[in-house]
Amino acid sequence: MQLRITDDLGALLATLPPHLRAALEESEELSDLLEVVLDLGRLPSARFPGHEICLGTEEVSHADLEYVVARIGHFGDDNRAGIERTLHRISAFRSRSGRIVGLTCRVGRAVYGTINIIEDLVRSDKSLLLLGRPGVGKTTVLREVARVLADDARKRVIIVDTSNEIAGDGDIPHSAIGSARRMQVRSPNLQHAVMIEAVENHMPEVIVIDEIGTELEAVAARTIAERGVQLVGTAHGNTLDNLVLNPTLSDLIGGIQAVTLGDEEARRRGTQKTVLERKAPPTFDIIVEIQGFDRVAVHDNVAETVDALLRGRRMAPELRWRDEEGNVHREAGRAAAMPSRGTIARGRGERAEPSEGSQDHALRLLSFGVHRNGLERAAHELHIPIAIVESLQDAEVLVTSRAFYRRKPPIIRSAEGAGVPVYVVKSSALPQLEQFLMTFRGAGSVDPVQQALQETEVVIQRVLEQDSALELAPQNAYVRRLQHQLAEEYQLYSFSRGREPYRSVTIQRTRPQEEPDDP
Repeated sequence: MQLRITDDLGALLATLPPHLRAALEESEELSDLLEVVLDLGRLPSARFPGHEICLGTEEVSHADLEYVVARIGHFGDDNRAGIERTLHRISAFRSRSGRIVGLTCRVGRAVYGTINIIEDLVRSDKSLLLLGRPGVGKTTVLREVARVLADDARKRVIIVDTSNEIAGDGDIPHSAIGSARRMQVRSPNLQHAVMIEAVENHMPEVIVIDEIGTELEAVAARTIAERGVQLVGTAHGNTLDNLVLNPTLSDLIGGIQAVTLGDEEARRRGTQKTVLERKAPPTFDIIVEIQGFDRVAVHDNVAETVDALLRGRRMAPELRWRDEEGNVHREAGRAAAMPSRGTIARGRGERAEPSEGSQDHALRLLSFGVHRNGLERAAHELHIPIAIVESLQDAEVLVTSRAFYRRKPPIIRSAEGAGVPVYVVKSSALPQLEQFLMTFRGAGSVDPVQQALQETEVVIQRVLEQDSALELAPQNAYVRRLQHQLAEEYQLYSFSRGREPYRSVTIQRTRPQEEPDDP
């Protein structure tokens, strides 16, 4: 099947100042243009796959920015605008006074035929969640999903279109969505309300939604699925593992809770008494990890896959890819094809399965603000295998110093958003680094959640025996929530105190004067 691409590129070029438009039109790579970047006082540039070119020798002026703004749509609360009846997106930088000082003019393209690689899943009537890094094409796939279901499958499809991202700017939606109907969202923080309104007012068979990113949107998605409506959406995160560790979005795959087993059940399972389990059926039946334009990994039974993860097993997804002739190929069950990020959230007593051909698991560390040589020396002294990686995507753990964590640079925010554990050390001194690495001695793979639950169970027993208040080690909000749940199961009281990243849970028998703010 041949892909057909439309981009309305002339409409975007018409919004640019004449001298920039002329420079772009001279480029032989114009059909591959990704975006035009205009920052006040800097040289304008155009970005293409893999490289960037400068558009002249004159710095961008206020007049250049105003020229573009006068020819595009209105900027919303999210500082995004568009060009009517196109898929192009213009995003703004503003000064403290609110004046626009930079623009990113991104080319929007409709790609017809792009979903043949997952069309059987789309037509299965099951709810489908798309995951993938920014820019991998999730929204493009959603647009084609809406068209195929509305035109080819003849279903009633409603698109909840925040920032007019899916169906383009203006009141008339782009033809790329076919006969699907589009509900615009006035402000991003109202997306969840429009999702519910779509179900209650318009009787859809399918709802299409981009970027489910808040707890309210996750709850709205569950409500839609429970009413028997097929839901096709995207969410932040590259893999299913990211969702399991994301306290906001874990509800999409059923939610995770700490459970205390009875002695007999713990013996039957071969685990300790405290384990992690799925709370409810997943909102989405199928998860598709978009690895590239022509390659995806499919988890076709989310409930079964999540349960396996929580028990220390990893179910390899089905891999699908499209060759140069457009033919779709499938490959099921080869774990080596998916890069492992380590087993997460195992029950105590359960061991991670070793990777093929390796007796020792090398802990993949991304160091930010911590000396690499110090980490390697500490690992050598402790005989703990580590591998220092260069990107967050390859890391199982990000280790940083207290000073860097306080600044919260983008890489740390990205790690926390993606569910990659972040460990904070006081300094790069050898004893500090050795203490950090000792956390993983003999663990086989990274399991910070289970380690925290083990500590919590020990503290709970001491509280029950000594009738005293005991404080746990500092943890992030997700782990603290599990600790509160575990204390509640033993009919104990708990509360959090301190400031991030040193906020911790205290457990005691009597009701605290300060109620927990993150139970």
